[in-house]
Amino acid sequence: MKLDFIELGNLSIAAANMRGKGKDPDVADLMPSIRARGVLVPLLVRPNCSEGHFEIVAGRRRFTAVGAVAREGGAVRPIPCAILDEGDDADALEASMLENLARVQPDEVSQWEAFVALVKAGRSVEEVADSFGFEPRAVKRILALGNLLPRIRTLYRGGEIDAGTVRHLTLASKSQQKS
Repeated sequence: MKLDFIELGNLSIAAANMRGKGKDPDVADLMPSIRARGVLVPLLVRPNCSEGHFEIVAGRRRFTAVGAVAREGGAVRPIPCAILDEGDDADALEASMLENLARVQPDEVSQWEAFVALVKAGRSVEEVADSFGFEPRAVKRILALGNLLPRIRTLYRGGEIDAGTVRHLTLASKSQQKS
């Protein structure tokens, strides 16, 4: 890994970024600091297919805040970045998740999306558990969210269904979930 400063226009969000999907996150809490000092904690990036361009594996909120400052007409300096060695998507997703777990615990649906991607990339439940300090049983419980209808996962992510109810619904058939 090497550290470098990269221009805002040479960065984009990686598909492997666990928080990379959906609308831009709320960055109001970061804006004063970004305006005054710029980005202090490096983004995790990796090279993408274009020379000199990088995709953000972790640091979407910081990137979004810098973009907002730029749109306001504020001065934007190159962003400090830790450039990961080229690797597979599972390595990038793992890095994204590790960085995000250290900051703010992602919701279980985001964890489920990341864990599913890791399992599809060839990681075992035990490897996922070891990488993130979970018990294999906890990883299996999170992976069980895949048994839910997408609408239920969305409601759970939005806080409209509580964790206890979701645990029961992971054991229900699709027709039981619909009713």
